[in-house]
Amino acid sequence: MTREAQQLVYVVDDDPGMLDSTVWLLESVGLKAVPFTSGREFLEHCDPSLNACVLLDVRMPGMGGLNVQEELRQRDIHLPLIFVSGHADVPIVVRAFKAGAVDFIEKPYNQQLLLDSVQQALSRADRHQSQSAGQARVQALLQSLTPREQDVLLPLVQGYTNREIAEQLGVSIKTIDLYRSRVMKRMQAEHLPALVGMAIAAGLVDPLQLR
Repeated sequence: MTREAQQLVYVVDDDPGMLDSTVWLLESVGLKAVPFTSGREFLEHCDPSLNACVLLDVRMPGMGGLNVQEELRQRDIHLPLIFVSGHADVPIVVRAFKAGAVDFIEKPYNQQLLLDSVQQALSRADRHQSQSAGQARVQALLQSLTPREQDVLLPLVQGYTNREIAEQLGVSIKTIDLYRSRVMKRMQAEHLPALVGMAIAAGLVDPLQLR
């Protein structure tokens, strides 16, 4: 399995007994679990490029789970977070979810409930990773376009006809036909809807503003 495809669960809990039992549970269903006894230690070693999620205790000495969540946000790291706590009072739960947590589980937890939550979080991480890789690919393809091809791309995905684009750029329709073909080939788009999807993914156009 490649490094990018590897799935793992970071488990952050200052209680050694709880940490060991959680790691054992995850590994019993074939998941790779990486334990940490402090939020600071986890932050020093977490790898945002991996397909991973985080099981995070709320109350820990030094740096609590909510502080870890905020630090991840400041570092622009978007690993799905599942909070686990024996002290799940409403303000803490609300704060965690507002800051982007995907779940909040009370201790002592139901094992199947925890495993289901972890699998959902890993699926979300996988989708996010795939989207990031797809966006990077589109950006690389866009950068391969010549300036003239870029001039044709934008009105093309905005829904203008070849005749309208030719009038905008002051060239013949035949020239636009040629550049349109080149744009499709360079962008590896089989048809116009695929090209439009790439432009939306790259943030070039707003889908609500298309003709």
